Amino acid sequence: MLPRLLIVDDEAPARARLAMLLSDIASVCPHELVGEAAHAQAALDLIASARPDIVLLDVQMPGINGMELARHLATMEAPPAVIFVSAFDEYALRAFEVHALDYLLKPVRAERLAQAIQRTASLIAAQAQKPALVAATASLRQQRRNFSVQERGRLLLVPVAEVLYLKAEAKYVTLRTATRSHLIEESLASIEDELAEVFLRVHRNALVARNAVEGVERAPLGTDIDSERHRENHAEHDGRLEKGDKPQETWQVIVRGVPERLPVSRRQWPQVKALIRC
Repeated sequence: MLPRLLIVDDEAPARARLAMLLSDIASVCPHELVGEAAHAQAALDLIASARPDIVLLDVQMPGINGMELARHLATMEAPPAVIFVSAFDEYALRAFEVHALDYLLKPVRAERLAQAIQRTASLIAAQAQKPALVAATASLRQQRRNFSVQERGRLLLVPVAEVLYLKAEAKYVTLRTATRSHLIEESLASIEDELAEVFLRVHRNALVARNAVEGVERAPLGTDIDSERHRENHAEHDGRLEKGDKPQETWQVIVRGVPERLPVSRRQWPQVKALIRC
């Protein structure tokens, strides 16, 4: 089976040159070019629909760059292999640190391109690229700037900076922005470990963006927050203020720009209080 290729570069001349090179090497390196994309979202759409085996990916692009896009590709169940293509050699070391399968410098030579594709295709056939992609994902996770959201057959990127809170519900996590909600299949624990400087845990089932906390307010007795505390048989009580407050008063976080309130557990109350007082 011929390897299916996708070109991703924000510059049209660069895409055209790469496509021409692929045509030139077709006799020695048979392949199928399934499409071209000028930015990360277009690339994600094409990857979802065309299922390329190899992505020829520019590193330096506006918005979501090649390294960030590669990290999201690696989270897919069957990710394409990535060959980075860049005019700057300064990214080469970083690319190999994240186990890129190859790194080509522009202007790309036809022989070098053919060599990279043949080598990568061999790795795909032997399924040898999987450990490299897993390692790449682990390394790139430290630099996350977006959440991956699968929705109606598309893979969308939601910037971390736009997320107001995340709440665990059944086997999914609801990711809330100012305009809408999304469902993701990541655990709150892993998100908290990775993005502790961005999100604060306020309850066993909720993280809130530190910069989205406008304050706290008392939750009336008999609300879902208070009922949940009793259902848990006091395993994790909701937070209270200083001595002298009513024994049964519970507290909830006011989140910027949305009507929802998030319960504050007794265990997390000191951290929430410290954030508010900063």
